[in-house]
Amino acid sequence: MTEGHVHGELWTIKELFTYPNEYIYWTVHIAVYPYITGLVAGAFVLSSLYHVLGKEELRPVAKFSLIFSFALLLIAPTPLLFHLTQPFRGYHTILTPHFYSAIAAFNLVYLSYMAIVAAEIWFAFRKFIVEQSESQTGFKRLIYKVLTLGSTDVSEKALHLDEKMIKILAAIGIPAAALLHGYVGFIFGSVKTVPLWKTPLMPFIFLMSAVISGIAVCIFTYIIGMKFAKKFICTATIRSMCNALVFFLVIAFLLEIIDIVFHAYTAEEFWGILSQVLFDRFAVKIIVIQWGLGMILPLILLILPRVDTLRAFIAASLVLMGVFMMRWDVVIGGQSMSRSFAGFMEYNLPIIPNSVEAFKEGLVAVIILLSAPFIILYFMNKIFPVFSEVFNEDDCRILTEEEKKVH
Repeated sequence: MTEGHVHGELWTIKELFTYPNEYIYWTVHIAVYPYITGLVAGAFVLSSLYHVLGKEELRPVAKFSLIFSFALLLIAPTPLLFHLTQPFRGYHTILTPHFYSAIAAFNLVYLSYMAIVAAEIWFAFRKFIVEQSESQTGFKRLIYKVLTLGSTDVSEKALHLDEKMIKILAAIGIPAAALLHGYVGFIFGSVKTVPLWKTPLMPFIFLMSAVISGIAVCIFTYIIGMKFAKKFICTATIRSMCNALVFFLVIAFLLEIIDIVFHAYTAEEFWGILSQVLFDRFAVKIIVIQWGLGMILPLILLILPRVDTLRAFIAASLVLMGVFMMRWDVVIGGQSMSRSFAGFMEYNLPIIPNSVEAFKEGLVAVIILLSAPFIILYFMNKIFPVFSEVFNEDDCRILTEEEKKVH
């Protein structure tokens, strides 16, 4: 940080009447953090729709969404470390937990959820791991030998037990995923000094937007992955994911509208400045990008008959953009109004990394953080291939060896 500056002063522009110690302290990384954790929760929910509810058409993406959820999970806390002025002290919250602190308690939720996802991945791929430990050679054979954890029984009885454990873990993982991201909304909703955040609906708004972003990123990434793998994309799978996306998209949109209507109806003392932020200063970001392009347009694209891969890809991309804008509007927009209710602050995202602080809090770091899960997914796919199975385009059935030759 530049000597003589307080944290937040470098990227905050003030207007009208603000207090001297007011700055936008929570920067872009506090928007990226719930965005990535939301993708984690949503991707896991998509996987659980197959394992728990038995939606057979989602079978082609069940393992993929599980692996992708874990890849996202590995990066989820990193934006907080970028944002902290002393990131190397972060491990103290693990060594000396304080369970009355919602932020410190996150470690328990995060590590527990990671253990659930890791265990489910192991059970889902255990047969494959055992087979590879016997067929591979060299270093790869060693990796798979270690991953077997000494369990090499692939009898019908053992595989049936694996399936049972996957269902149990998936059932436990759904409320754990809800807790993981609902907690983030709880943190924002409990901040009484920021009018935009102070609502009991905030955990549910964050949770629903997490689910739609997770499903959208799975649609987006699965289509790209299958295209690169030169495999057929099951039409029923895409349509089933789109149906799930439509369902949660409607709920997410209604919750956001209800929240705004609630603020307007109660018309507390801060409504005057809050309405200026919502319908003037952030009007394009909220009404046009977040709601119009990020919710309403994808909804129209998805409810039209005969959804195809291209339309699903476009709708998913728009939803991802809209959810990120929602995170931005909540985090940055919430801080943009002065506690004097008479002034505003504007946040300037550092573009050029001309200092350590500008790099940590700037666009370059954001690009690195958002790209990292896809890079991790690429390498995890080398160990746990999620684009290798070939499915029938219409009914999502795994093709036989003879059918594969024909295709």
